[in-house]
Amino acid sequence: MGLFDRHAGLLEAYRDVRTTGYDPFQIRMERVLSPTKAIINGRETLLVGTNNYFGLTFDPSCMEAAIEAIRAEGTGTTGSRIANGSYSEHVALEREIAEFYGKKHCMVFTTGYQANLGVISTLAGQGDFLLIDADSHASIYDACKMTQAEVVRFKHNDPSSLEARLRRLGDKPGNRVVVLEGIYSMLGDSAPLREFVDVCKKYGAYVLIDEAHSLGALGEHGRGLCESTGVIDDCHFIVGTFSKTLGAIGGYCVSDDPDFDILRVTVRAYMFTASLPPSIVASVRQALRVVKAKPELRTQLWNNVATLYDGLKAQGFTLGPEHGPVVGVHLPDRMTAIGFWRAMLDAGIYVNVAVPPATPNGVSLLRCSLCAVHTKEQLDHMVEVMTGIGRQFGVLPDKQLRAAGAR
Repeated sequence: MGLFDRHAGLLEAYRDVRTTGYDPFQIRMERVLSPTKAIINGRETLLVGTNNYFGLTFDPSCMEAAIEAIRAEGTGTTGSRIANGSYSEHVALEREIAEFYGKKHCMVFTTGYQANLGVISTLAGQGDFLLIDADSHASIYDACKMTQAEVVRFKHNDPSSLEARLRRLGDKPGNRVVVLEGIYSMLGDSAPLREFVDVCKKYGAYVLIDEAHSLGALGEHGRGLCESTGVIDDCHFIVGTFSKTLGAIGGYCVSDDPDFDILRVTVRAYMFTASLPPSIVASVRQALRVVKAKPELRTQLWNNVATLYDGLKAQGFTLGPEHGPVVGVHLPDRMTAIGFWRAMLDAGIYVNVAVPPATPNGVSLLRCSLCAVHTKEQLDHMVEVMTGIGRQFGVLPDKQLRAAGAR
């Protein structure tokens, strides 16, 4: 038996992807020019697949904060906070994130993946029950592999399915920890959070929500779905990342639980990983200030969401179920999605291709993510390009045939 035989199905899918001549999972950006442009394959390319929701990767104040931090404190911490200690900026960032959410406690992680991995696998242990949405992110599923809790899946975005599973557990001993996401990263749909919270209250379950894709985008102050649905005080743990709206890398967890700090000596993903370097901490602190000071960025983002989503919908594309900063464009099969992605790149537009087995319900799609600093002209051009490719690939009816049908 070969070492990789167990991955035979994925290897087949990967070979299909490579038949285009490009490997979408190893795209090289020769130079990133701005939040919305890069040089790929020697040509200027529009970026609509980077999760850079507010465009803060090139914000002058964030860049300057990072540069100043490097000059003052060097390039890295060279170890974990448990071993090497916390820099004053780590502590300040945790305090500022906690204050942003109106929570008492915060832990900062080196990646958002580690935040989910460490917190979820530590909160639910032997004798407990961990209930997760079927479409949960890979970091949540990987956390399930690390816990001795019994893992129970419920149907995607279905509070009645969650309630049925909690009811079935009856009076069995053990904590119930329910894990949800604000905006799901593939189809861009958001959880019916208030309904989920009501179910959790009824059965005494703890709520953990991952706001990775909803931080900044949702809520009056950008605190995510928990704020926009008015249940921020009912979410026992809120996890997120700095790698989307805040334009950097890292993760966090906030909570009001009085014993929260015990996680610092029980979460292995925190204890045994080098902490964030000073430059990242400084840029994230500044990015958080920008999010709070410039609500117009959220308005611009949603205007761009409407431009792309409504434009593609009007042309006849099948999209995710709701407006959001992630726009998933459904395609009939894997090879069509791969060919469509390649044609988009050849036309100077970069999006993500997502195919089974990495997608919900085996769908094949192009995954687009909007940025507040995309221009309307850029997005109108993208709709025009995608429409032409859609007709070429038979995803959309030919324009002449549509006109004939209308007569």
